[in-house]
Amino acid sequence: MGQIMRILVTNDDGINAPGLKVLEKIAAELAGDDGEVWVVAPAFEQSGVGHMISYTHPTMISQMGERRYAAEGSPADCVMAGLHDVLNGKDVDLVLSGVNRGNNSAENALYSGTLGGAMEGALQGIPAFALSQYLGPDNFNISDPFEASGQHGAAVVRKVLEAGLKDKNPYKLFYNINFPPCPANAVKGVRVAPQGIRPYTHFSVEPHLSPSGKRFLWAKGTDQRQASAKGTDAAVNLNGYISVTPMRADLTAHDMLDALKGIE
Repeated sequence: MGQIMRILVTNDDGINAPGLKVLEKIAAELAGDDGEVWVVAPAFEQSGVGHMISYTHPTMISQMGERRYAAEGSPADCVMAGLHDVLNGKDVDLVLSGVNRGNNSAENALYSGTLGGAMEGALQGIPAFALSQYLGPDNFNISDPFEASGQHGAAVVRKVLEAGLKDKNPYKLFYNINFPPCPANAVKGVRVAPQGIRPYTHFSVEPHLSPSGKRFLWAKGTDQRQASAKGTDAAVNLNGYISVTPMRADLTAHDMLDALKGIE
């Protein structure tokens, strides 16, 4: 890829999230002195919204500063707003989404608004990356829980871009990058890894009653310290490696197409 001139940044933790500040620094390092970093991020937290777009109601957008906007919508809404309103069709070289507070490895990837933002970038034909910081006992309480992603993020994105992958598929690639739950100096390296699934894990709901007696359900996750299969994303993260997973928005189970030919 040639010189990066303009980067669009979003996230799902919201415009004031500390991980967004980390990603802005990563983007500034990638763009260099001659490039531009534009931020269009959700006005409020949008974790778990996936690739949702606000199709049935409008999205309010407000300028918060120079090249900085907040939109009352999802990360995918923010990418569309950035490309087609804020930048009004100007060329964008790269879309970055994150840095998420918590991992988006394994099954988490399917719920992630962080990945939803990167996916929208890919659907718009722009190279896109989702960056997430795994949290655990070794980094949760240090002065900067995002240390690993902050120090290694720009280099990993640059390495992927410099690989120069030729992508002729109409569903363009985007990349899911997860940084391990450790300080920056404990990161062992980078592993290209497929998406895994943690055994016996799933989201569920937990009921609570409000003071007025109304019944509410809270979404409830499971133990993030469970590893996925050897060599897959969550497993390498828990072993101290940054995972890089190439993805597409194509949901077709291609391995099952021939098996279903008999129904035609």
